[in-house]
Amino acid sequence: MAYERPVNHPDPVAIVTGAGRGIGAATAERLAAGGWRLVLVDRCSDLEGIDYPMATATDLERTAAACGGPARAATCVADTRDSGALADAVGIAVDRFGGLDAAVAAAGCIAGGPEAWEIPELVWEQVISVNLEGVWRLAGAAVPALLARAEPRRGRLVAIASAGGLVGLPRLAAYCAAKAGVIGLVRALAAELGPYGVTANCVAPGSTRTAMLDASAAVYDLASPEELARHHLLPRLLEPAEPAALAAWLCSREAAGITGAVLPVDAGMTAR
Repeated sequence: MAYERPVNHPDPVAIVTGAGRGIGAATAERLAAGGWRLVLVDRCSDLEGIDYPMATATDLERTAAACGGPARAATCVADTRDSGALADAVGIAVDRFGGLDAAVAAAGCIAGGPEAWEIPELVWEQVISVNLEGVWRLAGAAVPALLARAEPRRGRLVAIASAGGLVGLPRLAAYCAAKAGVIGLVRALAAELGPYGVTANCVAPGSTRTAMLDASAAVYDLASPEELARHHLLPRLLEPAEPAALAAWLCSREAAGITGAVLPVDAGMTAR
């Protein structure tokens, strides 16, 4: 979709997917604290083949309230597997807030248990479509609006990847494949967007206190997600605000010289 070049507003504007809870919500709140106006996106319904509940519309509205309410944060119930729905969300940013300066792809899901060659097709398709294709679809919707900003642009694309995209995790092959794909996709986007002054980067969290981590613990029949901290050099789990802080910083002017990077916030998980 082509966008007319809107007049730049002093407050930057970002779209954040997966904003109902977890790292997406924490990133939205961090951006809001930095003066950003936001379009907050979440599917707000469960996924067939995924065994734990997704965020709800109430969760999404709670994030919006924490980000300053309707004057500062618009909500959009949209599935990241739907390019048209993401285009509509970007349209909200352009129509309501005057343009778009950053897109943060934080929507994700996890499923596992069977070994790679035994993963049901539905589970494989859901994990790949949400985690990998969702980033690609967000880029397809958001990049034209990022490029519609007048030069010099401050365009940013940030994707939440995972330590699982850098190391092999048993019984989570679909998730590892999707997150490794996110890293490759974002590096290619960095190469393509560089000439336009737009950056593209990944944040790679380790085990972070979210619903997805609870689902990961269940894959391994652990009594508590806390047991996953043993894979960290720092003997604790991460809080969503920690990778969110890096994602928000990558959207800042101070991060203008960073692109094509995969930056871990993993308590040393990938340093072993």
